[in-house]
Amino acid sequence: MRRRVTTAAGALGLVVSSLVVPAATPPAQAEVRECTEGVTRYVPQEPPAIARLGARTAWSVATGTGVVVAVVDSGVAADNVHFPRGTVLPGRSFVGGPATTDESGHGTAIAGIIAARDIGERSGVVGIAPGASILPVKITGGEDGGDEEEQRSANLAKGISYAVSAGADVINLSLSTTADRADIRSAVAAAVRAGVVVVASAGNREQAADAKDGLRYPAAYPGVIGVSATNAADVVTANSIRGPQVDLAAPGDTIISTYRSWGDCVFSQEQQSSSYATAYVAGAAALLRQELPAASPAVIAHRLEATASRGSRTVRNDAAGWGVVQPYEAMTAVLDETVSGPVAPGGVARPTPPPQVSAIDLTPASDPRAPDRSAVLWLLLGVGGAVLALGMARMLRTAPRS
Repeated sequence: MRRRVTTAAGALGLVVSSLVVPAATPPAQAEVRECTEGVTRYVPQEPPAIARLGARTAWSVATGTGVVVAVVDSGVAADNVHFPRGTVLPGRSFVGGPATTDESGHGTAIAGIIAARDIGERSGVVGIAPGASILPVKITGGEDGGDEEEQRSANLAKGISYAVSAGADVINLSLSTTADRADIRSAVAAAVRAGVVVVASAGNREQAADAKDGLRYPAAYPGVIGVSATNAADVVTANSIRGPQVDLAAPGDTIISTYRSWGDCVFSQEQQSSSYATAYVAGAAALLRQELPAASPAVIAHRLEATASRGSRTVRNDAAGWGVVQPYEAMTAVLDETVSGPVAPGGVARPTPPPQVSAIDLTPASDPRAPDRSAVLWLLLGVGGAVLALGMARMLRTAPRS
């Protein structure tokens, strides 16, 4: 039976566009130009998510230097100018051809979100972890051709296992499926045991075979950080699948990143994508891995979740999980048993205290100024009576006599 695996952004249906505008112009108001193969363009505006996630503050602590992030996807175009020599490792392709090429552009966009290097004033594109290295693991596309969904499904477990053996510190999986496959479950479990942080899309409704909310894999496997997408207001998009697999949220709209071999693009579509959001969380995990090299995947996940921005500090939900990731806070917060939110690794779930019910005393309270009010009332009545009596006496004296 065929099992469907889809990229959260829909690599085949991705609408790709480019902006050529002043840096201060918001993307929604900018002129959109089509990205064309072989034509290099740059976007001078910085990706909005860099400011929304406080990346520049986070870089005062870590930039991901020395950390290897595996992008298990469609390959990465290593000749993009944002990836100087050594940024993209040779990697491995399971579909023929080198892993450092990318026919669809999806993997290159994901890699740029994570680790694109700043190239100066001509481009604002920069990754959330601009010091990290990218390990491309190509599981779809390539020279073999064929059904891309079948390729992803068949090669995903092998790609995860290779990433672990090649020394990846973080694995980015911008894809999801409703199928719980034993080989993928086993590969993910081995990665987590090896100390690798695994981050996966929690699902994207528009590209899903089953658009209903519910479990998506690999995000739902133990130890994996599942990610949904938010819009410019940090609200989870309607297109993001809801479910218990959601641990965190990150920006998924107006994504400015690397476009294959040809500079930059703004990647957009009718609905926002958790593919991009997954990459931002994977990049945040790379920052933590540099700052906390000995931390387990569970500790890194806990720090990301406990410090995420959310409305209620004590409750997660199936839309945003524990909230929008905050890399700087995750690296610097002092977390102890007094911090509200997810339970720390090895900790005990906090009991929820029952609501306190008490009777309400409806006995009327006495008026402390009642005597004064009574005295004033009697005084007014007395004065009023005297005035009335005087008036009547005057009327009797002046009345004509018959």
